[in-house]
Amino acid sequence: MSEDSTQAEDSLVSLLIDRESLLIDRDLSWLQFNERVLAQGEDKSNPLLERLKFLGITSSNFDEFFMVRFASLRRKVKDLKNRKSRKEEYLRQLQIQEEMLRSVPRFIGKQRRLFDSLIRDLVEHNIQIVKNCSADQELRALAREVFFEEVLPLLPGFSEQQAARLQHIGNLQKAILFADRGLLIVPRGMPGFFSRRHKKKIWVFGFEDLVGEFLSDALGKENKSLVFRLTRDADVVLDLKNEDSELIPEIVRKKIDSREHRKVLRIQYIAPTTNQDDLERISKFFKIDTEQCFSHKYSLSLKDLIALPPALEKLDVSKKLFYPPLKQCLPYPFDKKGDILSELEKKDFFFHHPYDSFLSYTNFLEAAVLDKNVESIQQTVYRTDALSDVTNLLCKAAEKGKKVRVFIEPRARFDEINNISLAEQLRSAGVEVIFASSSLKMHAKLANITRKKGKELQSFTHLSTGNYNAQTARVYTDMAIITADETIGSDARVFFDSIANKELPEDLEALLIAPTGLHKKLLKLIAGEIASAKKGESSFIYAKMNALIDPKIIVSLYQASQAGVKIHLNVRGACALLPGVKGLSDNITITSIVDRFLEHSRVYYFKHEGEIYLSSADWMPRNFFSRLEIAFPIKDDRIYDFISENVIPVYLQDNVKARKLTRQGVWRKTPVRDGNRVQAQKVFTALAEKQYVKTPLDR
Repeated sequence: MSEDSTQAEDSLVSLLIDRESLLIDRDLSWLQFNERVLAQGEDKSNPLLERLKFLGITSSNFDEFFMVRFASLRRKVKDLKNRKSRKEEYLRQLQIQEEMLRSVPRFIGKQRRLFDSLIRDLVEHNIQIVKNCSADQELRALAREVFFEEVLPLLPGFSEQQAARLQHIGNLQKAILFADRGLLIVPRGMPGFFSRRHKKKIWVFGFEDLVGEFLSDALGKENKSLVFRLTRDADVVLDLKNEDSELIPEIVRKKIDSREHRKVLRIQYIAPTTNQDDLERISKFFKIDTEQCFSHKYSLSLKDLIALPPALEKLDVSKKLFYPPLKQCLPYPFDKKGDILSELEKKDFFFHHPYDSFLSYTNFLEAAVLDKNVESIQQTVYRTDALSDVTNLLCKAAEKGKKVRVFIEPRARFDEINNISLAEQLRSAGVEVIFASSSLKMHAKLANITRKKGKELQSFTHLSTGNYNAQTARVYTDMAIITADETIGSDARVFFDSIANKELPEDLEALLIAPTGLHKKLLKLIAGEIASAKKGESSFIYAKMNALIDPKIIVSLYQASQAGVKIHLNVRGACALLPGVKGLSDNITITSIVDRFLEHSRVYYFKHEGEIYLSSADWMPRNFFSRLEIAFPIKDDRIYDFISENVIPVYLQDNVKARKLTRQGVWRKTPVRDGNRVQAQKVFTALAEKQYVKTPLDR
């Protein structure tokens, strides 16, 4: 580690931990998460083009961080500044904001060094990412061809853009400012990279390099221009409480449109040819500090590296540059070789995505659509994919005369317009669409099917930790069950009826709901483990989630540690709990896994209490008190044993991709002892490929 890196880490550590509360700052912890993602790009054990995608993900993450977290922090600092009674907190938050801004150029430097390294390595595979398209005549001729055939046709006519003003540049949109102060706003959807096979080699050109070399000539302009990109405050609050359901789409559209022209928080620009006078003029126009202007050497489009490997795959590059294809499990009867609903009468089914195919859900839904005795289908939607099979099946069910109700969250951040469009599509097919319109975002993931059997009604319920999205189900790890348990089915129907009546679900027997009971139940379960430890009985808590922020839960976990409860937490992203502190949290171990698939499942296990819950909820105040969330119990012994014996221990043993949180608040690689390497995602892949033989699911 260099001296500069050590000093940077020391600067971060000094602010990470609030010494009074012994909590780690959420936003600084998130920055550490993005470092762990970047580390996967640096990890040479990963295939080369997959490393390129991890680099792209870090850039995408930073976009959202500035749009949401940095925007929120700036408002918080501004509010605290005017409250003299909270001067110490104001100074600390101000320091954190300053540290964030200092960390960005350092991170950009790491991204650039990684990008340079990947470019060099790709040359060995006849893939050349071009940094300077005018390096020689032949290369320039090819680049010119790419520019005039693929880039220029996508750009708007310059004459139409001359009168465009700076405030017309939208969020995450690029623009080009010329020496005569003419402005060209780059359309959304413009690719960041253009690839072409030429003479047995694939050449990849960056958008910024191409326009820097050829655009001025194409437009007859002086060859001096500033290419830049804006990031605006996108932390839009949509309060739909008491709003007329019919007006919600228009309210959402207007509010989201405002996102395009809110406060500018970041300006990114290409450094080598930048006219500093132009940069200063732009920063002054947007009233943004120079500390929020960040220079980049080659590209403002690193986020587009995520899409580059699939584009290169179409050009027949070596398969060794990618992860091997995933052989997903689709168990009987979800392979359509049996009667799915009849088999569900016998036992519950468990699915671990993406190792298990999402077709398990779509085939279950199709079985319900085709079954003449199925009377109703109800489902939540938070985020779904375009051209969704799920959507088509719901429409088909309505067309067949079944009662179909879909509960859509119109405030799912950055998916608001998609969800409004989905609602219109479903309604046109006869589906009853209900918008979540209380002050609570509906984040719960469940579906319920009722079928008439004789004089009685059967209930089949699907509950998941992840969205009804076939695309993300291939790259996110999530867990789901389908059950015919009538208690769970009854709770699901009460949930849907309550939301339809704009009421909070109450008096549920099996399901835990936020904001009414989930937080209290978790505190009670932790207390149960504390009581057992004090009696000298076996106690253990395992919890897996995306973020751990809630202060009351953290204090309760500190108390459990002090009582002797062994606790292992698997937290993918931001974590405020400080482990390993003598007398406070020395019985708590925290790891984070960043690997091929995005860890997204939430698991709560309390050994003495004998309970396992899967959930849509992270341990954050927003999930406990500002969202409708569900945690569902594992009641089937086979599934309970599989999770406790074959899932949790594997996560605990990962020493390849896991990083451990130290008592200093920094993350370190876990040691490999005795040459025994355990990589959780590879273990789960192998289990699914073998159809879970010799596991509790095989009973």
